[in-house]
Amino acid sequence: MQEKLENRLKELREEYASGQKVMAELQNRQADLHQTLLRISGAIQVLEEMLPGADPAAAESPESPSAT
Repeated sequence: MQEKLENRLKELREEYASGQKVMAELQNRQADLHQTLLRISGAIQVLEEMLPGADPAAAESPESPSAT
């Protein structure tokens, strides 16, 4: 009986360690993605500022309303 308990304890510890490793990897990916989104957001802001008077919503449409 004690051997079963020890084996189960070993399995649970291994599973826990594996879960911690996966969590750390996901946290790293989350941090990387956050940095990427910040860079993209900054690039969007710069481009919007370089287009004076441009409506950000108009940039999504290929034709402006005044063209009709």
